[in-house]
Amino acid sequence: MIKKGIILAGGKGTRMSPLTKAVNKQLLPLYDKPLIFYPLSVLMLAGIKKILIIVNKGQLNQFKKVLPENNNLGLSIEYKEQTRPGGLPQAFTIGEKFIGKDSVSLILGDNFFYGQSLTKILKKNINLKSGAKIMVHPVKTPSLYGVATLNKNHKVLSLVEKPKKTNSNLAVTGLYFFDNDVIKFTKKLRPSKRGELEIVDLLNLYRKKNKLKAEFIGRGGTWLDTGNVNNFYDASNFISTIENRQGLKIACLEEIAFKNNWISKNDLKNAINFYGNCNYSKYLKSLINA
Repeated sequence: MIKKGIILAGGKGTRMSPLTKAVNKQLLPLYDKPLIFYPLSVLMLAGIKKILIIVNKGQLNQFKKVLPENNNLGLSIEYKEQTRPGGLPQAFTIGEKFIGKDSVSLILGDNFFYGQSLTKILKKNINLKSGAKIMVHPVKTPSLYGVATLNKNHKVLSLVEKPKKTNSNLAVTGLYFFDNDVIKFTKKLRPSKRGELEIVDLLNLYRKKNKLKAEFIGRGGTWLDTGNVNNFYDASNFISTIENRQGLKIACLEEIAFKNNWISKNDLKNAINFYGNCNYSKYLKSLINA
């Protein structure tokens, strides 16, 4: 079972510039919460409590203001600084000590997931015993994404980055599940032409050993890459619509922790004091009074 998760929250965020010149992209507000809350909530919904957040050098204190170490979420949160972006698989060499001999999940800090069956799917996939699993979702323009072709058993037959022509419309999302071989495989990788380690190359090492499978988020589920300004505001509008219509919050970290019995009502009161007088705190009060 996977009990550890890594959030890759470094990178330059150039597609969001000039917004990201002063602030890390993962700390920008996605509707009413910092973006980092959303990938963190996904790991929490999976039941993962040991989390490593990889950030850019010099930005550590910004994250600790939003997610202080004594943040009453029932989690163990560690941080590592990334001197320069070197590709997604770099997360596994930076996090080698954190991973130890365990399996691990990786989620990109700018990915948004939502769906009625999401928790059920996540809990199924943390039971990974060996190999690797990717989450896939159909998209209208596959040429913008890494694309997977599957057989009937969800085994991955091929992976292509931003193909000009493809018969598949299944995009590889930014959520992955790996056994401990991921460290060994990452060390075998060589930088691509753009000077970075590529996640597709890592996944292909698993695929060649017949150890790569895919999982669907499901038709009722949503995956959004918030990597550029338009997608970022599309995601904000989506969250705003859902929250205001249903009266429920997406990615309320304290609510997930409370429902998982990781924290108490007293911890919710401490969180209210931490956040101050805001709508997020009002929502936390409604959980106490429920």
